[in-house]
Amino acid sequence: IKRDMTMGRIFRSSARFRYVMAALASIHSPLLAQETTEAIIVTAPGGTIDADDSIQLEKDALTRSGPPSLIGALARNMAGISLSEAQGNPYQPNIIYRGFSASPLQGNAQGLAIYIDGARFNQPFGDTVNLDLLPDLAIDMVSIKDASPVYGLNALGGVIILSTKTGRSAPGLSLFGAGGSDGRGEGGGEFGWSRGGATAYAAFELRRDGGWRDHSPSTLYNGYADLGWDSANGGVHLKYVGADTDLTGNGTAPVELLAANYRAVFTFPDNTRNRYTRASLHPWLGVGANSRIEASLYAQGLRQATLNGDAADIEACDLAQGLVCLDGEDALRDTRGNMIPDLLGGEGYGLLNRSATRTRAEGVLVQFVNRRSLLGGENELILGFSHDRSKTRFASSSELGALTEERSVDGLGSVIAQADGSIAPVSLHVDTRYTGLFLANRLPLGSRLSAEIGLRWNRAVVTLDDQLGTALDGNHRFTRLNPGIEFDYVISPSLSFRAGYAETNRAPTPAELSCADEDAPCSLTNFFVGDPPLEQVVAKSWELGASGKANGPWKLEWLLSAYRTTNNNDIQFAASDIRGRAFFRNIGTTRRQGVEASASLSQGPWTIRAGYAFTDATFRSPLTFNSPDNPAADTDGRISVAAGSRIPSVARHRGVFSLDYTADRFALGGDMQAQSGQFLVGDEGNSQPRTSAFALVNLRGSIQIAGPLTLFATLTNLFDKRYATFGTFTQTDEIELEEAPGASDPRSLGPGAPRKWLVGVKARF
Repeated sequence: IKRDMTMGRIFRSSARFRYVMAALASIHSPLLAQETTEAIIVTAPGGTIDADDSIQLEKDALTRSGPPSLIGALARNMAGISLSEAQGNPYQPNIIYRGFSASPLQGNAQGLAIYIDGARFNQPFGDTVNLDLLPDLAIDMVSIKDASPVYGLNALGGVIILSTKTGRSAPGLSLFGAGGSDGRGEGGGEFGWSRGGATAYAAFELRRDGGWRDHSPSTLYNGYADLGWDSANGGVHLKYVGADTDLTGNGTAPVELLAANYRAVFTFPDNTRNRYTRASLHPWLGVGANSRIEASLYAQGLRQATLNGDAADIEACDLAQGLVCLDGEDALRDTRGNMIPDLLGGEGYGLLNRSATRTRAEGVLVQFVNRRSLLGGENELILGFSHDRSKTRFASSSELGALTEERSVDGLGSVIAQADGSIAPVSLHVDTRYTGLFLANRLPLGSRLSAEIGLRWNRAVVTLDDQLGTALDGNHRFTRLNPGIEFDYVISPSLSFRAGYAETNRAPTPAELSCADEDAPCSLTNFFVGDPPLEQVVAKSWELGASGKANGPWKLEWLLSAYRTTNNNDIQFAASDIRGRAFFRNIGTTRRQGVEASASLSQGPWTIRAGYAFTDATFRSPLTFNSPDNPAADTDGRISVAAGSRIPSVARHRGVFSLDYTADRFALGGDMQAQSGQFLVGDEGNSQPRTSAFALVNLRGSIQIAGPLTLFATLTNLFDKRYATFGTFTQTDEIELEEAPGASDPRSLGPGAPRKWLVGVKARF
């Protein structure tokens, strides 16, 4: 693996890319004239299409609260984005935008496409998004755009586009270090240099967090580098990203346990270890007076290992003395076929679920951009091609364990292998091939009216090769041609309207295809037998909006959007009859609709920002789900879901407000984030209480103390509110909670962090 993860091996595995580069270099047409040597780096398919109504965060927004934080900046500035802490780790939240999720967890319905410097960042095995792999300090800009076919697979709810810094965009040397509550420490630095057309940039971050909850430490090492050369005729950048992260997220805890000890965890360990490296090449070349060719080529490797200690329905067999059974009936067997003896007197069992994922991926995005005058305006035409491929080796197992007094799990040595596949080791090889052809055109239809046209053909091929048998074998192909159009009407330089329609699709991921059998379900970390075919998800989106600005004593900018997205053949991770196991299934039609509004006011040193989002996410087809721990479940552990029931984990109302004062030598600011409660996962029928609504107030400040040195401090959750951003159900009656004897409430919440402080120093030279 170490050999596979080196840059040399990465680029040797990407020999095809060199032929593309040679073809680009062989073009000797007259080049597009430019007055500067500004770097042109493609950030996503379609370039600047849809940029007029996108939401953008500059690099300063990420450092407004001290150390750089992409996750914090998204939550602080964007009402339409909420964080769902299913893992209970600050570096592993689910990002929810318009009711769609970008999550690091297998099992979440992924609905957002993520790009970094023109390359897909959704990991191939499950379309997961691991933001812990990126150094926040190296991010130059974040753009969030509406659904469009141009962005390819998984852009059901939209796209988040990340672009990184260069030596020209971030010159000089800066360093920072900080420490705070619960053993939190951070440090890092960046250096940027440019001379003529040559540029160089490097950044590193070290983060250590003891975790405010028990047994929840995390350590992150992140690095980034960019070498570039740009001229009026063309340019090229070589970028590198590396990460080694060790994250502990112990998930939800029963409400009665949290009431007795807010820092407690239910069972542990729950650990994820990631090692990641990515190298990419970004050339561009002018062609004629109005055109250019730009490309993004990447190769990456990810090695991920998870260890999860969980409670389980394992006890002494009802009829076979001296053995242990699942639910008291099905005798457990090990990998040699032997029945497993009872070592703990019939109770106190748990499981150690392990998984190992090793993925190598590579891809290319090439697009031709032409801008010319047409019909009284500027026409921008983009034609492009993308191809992403990956090879993944996935293995998982479940070891029988013993629950300790602290509710950790110690392994007992026997790896479970049930004959029916309900709990069994997995070894799987997966190949994916994702190909796209796309067109994007900003077409002027007069001096005030223009149309943004998008068209993309997607093809996805997923091949599964079971290494322990044939049950997981499969060859799946999905194709789809998606159209989209948006009309923009400019009434005046300070007011414009837009209306659009787009179709997008998501192919089932290898993780979903390997766990789609109700009779052979899996856990969140283990993917087991059976791959009945899943249908691809097709989303159809409508949007209306307006934006404007006004200049006066106060500068005002505002944006208003209303949208409706309907998913056909949506996919959800549904609970099975076996407690703690689930499977993926198509669930018919779902719908997300809502309204978003944001505004900013600025005058001199003052800046005020405010935003509100209403999100209505509902099931549109009647369904029946397994949810055995839900108090409303019938005797078979099933709940009924009526059309119109709200989708869990989506807050209906969310608002943000911030106020900043920035003087020459000091800055003061604060923000408030408020959101309504949400239904718990497992309560798709909406019969149980929601999580409570909450509002958080955060403060920040900085002062220049001497020369390049600045002292900064932050205080989050000023009023020490207890709140939850995620909830589900769990079984508590078979595990004795010393902190809460006799606990019986099955509701289990992902608690939000209490009041925390951070103080640090940064220097810029």
